[in-house]
Amino acid sequence: MALSPRQTTQRRAQRVRNRLRTVANGRPRLSVFRSGKNIYAQVIDDGLGVTLAAASSLEGGKGVKGSDKDAAAKVGALVAQRAIEKGVKDVVFDRGGYIYHGRVKALADAAREAGLNF
Repeated sequence: MALSPRQTTQRRAQRVRNRLRTVANGRPRLSVFRSGKNIYAQVIDDGLGVTLAAASSLEGGKGVKGSDKDAAAKVGALVAQRAIEKGVKDVVFDRGGYIYHGRVKALADAAREAGLNF
């Protein structure tokens, strides 16, 4: 039985998350979700089950809007700034089954430049 594209992405995301659990050492994860129109990022503490910081391109008031690389970079910088304000500097990057390219890479690079270590 062939898998649907959604099931394939979910399996890939679960594989990535399982690998992250082995290297996390208690660090929170920077999780990325991208849709056709927007991009979202959140820093999650899996031990406590809480979101520590979040940002998305839906926050139009911050000069972030859309789904291009520029918007992804602004979201990455914004989530990094919010995480650092909460005292989080070291995270593991959860690309969520997406290829590390384009918008996902732009978000990660901007978060690194803003001060997050991963």
